[in-house]
Amino acid sequence: MKGLFITLEGVEGCGKSTQIRLLSRFLTEKGIAHVVTREPGGTEIGDKVRKILLDVSNLRMEPLTELLLYAASRAQHVLEVIRPAILGGKIVLCDRFFDSTLAYQGHARGIDPELVKRSIEIATDGLKPDLTFLLDIPAEVGIERATKKGVDRLEGEDLVFHKRVRQGFLGLAKNEPHRILVVDATCGVDELQTKLRHILEEKLRQWR
Repeated sequence: MKGLFITLEGVEGCGKSTQIRLLSRFLTEKGIAHVVTREPGGTEIGDKVRKILLDVSNLRMEPLTELLLYAASRAQHVLEVIRPAILGGKIVLCDRFFDSTLAYQGHARGIDPELVKRSIEIATDGLKPDLTFLLDIPAEVGIERATKKGVDRLEGEDLVFHKRVRQGFLGLAKNEPHRILVVDATCGVDELQTKLRHILEEKLRQWR
């Protein structure tokens, strides 16, 4: 049986990493084979690209360079990790995927939408998530959370940029409501996890 591809998206500091870890624990308790991964990164090559993308010393990076680096990391990720896991019948939990590219590089950076979409098509070869959780919080709340332990290159962008990112995500969810589920992430960690598990359990029943 083909696996499931589930992604978590949202602005900086929305809690994706914590929630993925808890969802992984949930799947482990149920004995369901799964893979936890992230973007940019997820592979040895991708992790090297991640360091370049998030390095605060790379402030002169052009938006087009940024877009293509994300695409390069994603191509390796899809071919090496994500697609093999799905074909092997596993669930893939991924911290960010192409919706982040559309929100950050497309909506917030203002790169030509057709160019962004084309870069995604090339890198993914048409692969789309079966379900995407959009953990939604105000950008200012997310940045306050994310920057408590220092900032990377993207976290260091101004608040206007991060507000545009959030608007980009919400616009994507409006266009694809059956795939992208907006979940209020302003609540506590446990309450948010309960919401996500409830949705995931329904998805698992359909999958089986």
